[in-house]
Parts: sequence; C-alpha cells; structure tokens
Amino acid sequence: MSSTGQPDDARSRAVRAWERWSSWPFLVLSVVFIVCYSIRCLDPAIGLNERTLLRVVLTTIWVVFVVDYVVRLILADRKGAFVRANVPDLLAALIPIFRPFRLLGELRRISFFRRHSGSAVRARVVAYSLGFVVLWVYTIAVTVVAAERGAHGATILSLGDAIYWAVVTISTVGYGDMVPVTTFGRVLAVMLMLSGILIVGVTTATVVSYFNETIRRRVAPPSDHGIDASAAADEKETR
Repeated sequence: MSSTGQPDDARSRAVRAWERWSSWPFLVLSVVFIVCYSIRCLDPAIGLNERTLLRVVLTTIWVVFVVDYVVRLILADRKGAFVRANVPDLLAALIPIFRPFRLLGELRRISFFRRHSGSAVRARVVAYSLGFVVLWVYTIAVTVVAAERGAHGATILSLGDAIYWAVVTISTVGYGDMVPVTTFGRVLAVMLMLSGILIVGVTTATVVSYFNETIRRRVAPPSDHGIDASAAADEKETR
C-alpha cells in the first residue's frame, strides 16, 4: 500500500466491480446446479448421454466457482479476513454438496442485512439460519437418495422419504423408522445431527439476545434526548 492509499482504493474498487458483475450470474449458476444435481441424484433412469451432459454442466459450474473464489481472493487486500468472511464460498468451491449454498450469499445484496444494529444482526442470523436449514435438508435428502439407492435393506427409497428422514434427524427427534444403511448415508446423518445441534444453539442465542436488548431498553435510564443508545443506533441505521 502506498502512502496515498491509491493501490488499496483501486483494489477495493476492483473487488466491488467483480462482485457487482458476478452476483446475478452466480445466483443463476447456483440454481442450475441444484436442478442438475437433483436430476442426477433422483432419476436413475436417465440415459448415458444425459448423465454425461449433467456431469459436464456440474463440473463447469464447479470450475467457475473455483475461479470466482480465486479471483476475489487475489483482489482482496486482507487475505485472511477474506477467507474468514467467505467460508460458504470456499466450501462451495471445495465440496460439491455445499455448492447450492452460494444462494445464501445473495442476502448480502439486501441493504437491511448490511446494517450493524441489533435488529439487523438478528434478522440476518434468522434469515441465514432458515435459508441454511431449507437448503441443507433438501441437499442432504437428495444426496442420501442417491447413496441408498440399490443398497440391501434400504428404507429411504424416494425424495419424500428422504426429506421426512432429514427433518426428523436434523430436529434430533430420531424416530428410527427410516435409517441409512450405507456408510456415506450414515456420514450424512451425522452431519445432519451436528447441524441440528448448532441450529438450536444459534436460535437460542438469538432469542436470548432479543430479550436482553428489549429488557435493556425498558430499564435503562433515558439519555439527554430521551432515547437510549441502542434505539439511537437503530434510528441512525434507518436513516
């Protein structure tokens, strides 16, 4: 960085320009990936040509995701901060099952989610959590159908069965009427169980944060302007 800071300014502009240009194309690619991945996992009757086409499309999208991540990493001024702030993008580039989660990154385009007030942070956590749960349950369900197909003693035979099993598992209820019998299916079950515990923890922390802030606003003495600091911050964010 020079004394005038111009290189960093140019780098920041380049990052913003790249993200602005690539946001919607990558949103479309994420949706295409989900559709192609679902067809590949759920339809065992597709022909060789169609299967090859799906493989080419999925591989191409993966390569594009990798290139996107590498370009943004190169343009980023602080590499470590970039990696920490873009873990979903890194997972999408490295692990196929996480590629649909690029959709969650589009929440950053909504101005409200960029605010730092308590209400905005809680809304961001809730939105990301709900989006994660929906995509996670669906992706795991689709994947476990492919993993269990044809296995001896398999009980998860359709997408409906898989979604039911995934919801029961992620909620840590675990009726046991449907269980994966393959090694990969059981790995997916463990991932669902761990994520269910994490989601319960995040939800509990969000609720506690909401009640703490509400109580603090009601019992805190008013400031000189009759508005407490938290309310003033929210009003400033709204402006």
